[in-house]
Amino acid sequence: MIYRSSKRRTVLKLAAAAVSFGMMGMTANAEGFPDRTITLVVPFAAGGSTDVVARVIAQKMGDELGQQIVVENIAGAGGNLGADRVARAEPDGYTILMGTVATHALNPLILKTKPYDPQTDFAPVSLLVVVPNVLVVNPKLNVNSVEELIALLKAEPDKYAYASSGNGTPLHLSGELFKSMAGVSMQHVPYKGAGPALNDLLGNQISIMFDNLPSSSGHIKSGTLRALGVTTKERASSFPDLPTIAETVPGYETYTWNALFAPAGTPADVVDKLNAAAKKALADAGVAARMADFSAKIVASSPDELKDHVAAEIAKWEPVVKNANVQMD
Repeated sequence: MIYRSSKRRTVLKLAAAAVSFGMMGMTANAEGFPDRTITLVVPFAAGGSTDVVARVIAQKMGDELGQQIVVENIAGAGGNLGADRVARAEPDGYTILMGTVATHALNPLILKTKPYDPQTDFAPVSLLVVVPNVLVVNPKLNVNSVEELIALLKAEPDKYAYASSGNGTPLHLSGELFKSMAGVSMQHVPYKGAGPALNDLLGNQISIMFDNLPSSSGHIKSGTLRALGVTTKERASSFPDLPTIAETVPGYETYTWNALFAPAGTPADVVDKLNAAAKKALADAGVAARMADFSAKIVASSPDELKDHVAAEIAKWEPVVKNANVQMD
């Protein structure tokens, strides 16, 4: 993969950080960190699930660190604008990113022009939570399980279509992975966001959709949508009677995740201090309750575990992206 100037930028950033610390006669450590406000960049618009998770976490992390953490929404280019802003920031721990599967796995695989390298332009801090996606259908579609849907799609290939929040999104590729692993065929209809897609699903303009579980949960509970299965390996605690897709399609697993990243070159003990604050925030009973409201499973990983997670996500999604022939400018 070719990442535009990312390697050069990382080298220059590391060199600049070393010179800066050397000129100040200091070692690169977390003593005194933080002594001013930290900016947490959310690379999507306010109000979405990533934004909500960020604001809940930021408040508690700020309490732990003794400094305010301000959330700044920098939306655009599927999360790339905000992520690139952090990749280019000073590696001092005062500008950090709420990254997702989009910013650190899918976009780098899909976009022809890659403004940053997700593995070398960032210092992993912690994988915070994973959030299930869900396979939902309009109740007028005469299927009540994943097994029945697969049988219908095999009996009438290409007759049905599924909706997603847009080309190249995690929800789109959740559908492509399902098609590949279940051996079925259906058309993809991309929408400009999950909201319009849900509206057409509710109106029976389209029959099938992969969605984030939090945004569909109210419709599932009211019966206006029928859930067939969650996309995670384990059942969601908020819907314990809802099977996983993997119970019918062994090995199937997708989810949305939220993780903290700092710019590459951030001192290790600053990263460790951010990691410790994130873990303590996630251990708070109030935060845990809010995450449960979103059907989010708390992970609170180490930096090395997040590094391995990003590598595994890229490896998982690369063949799916290639098979679906998804490329965007």
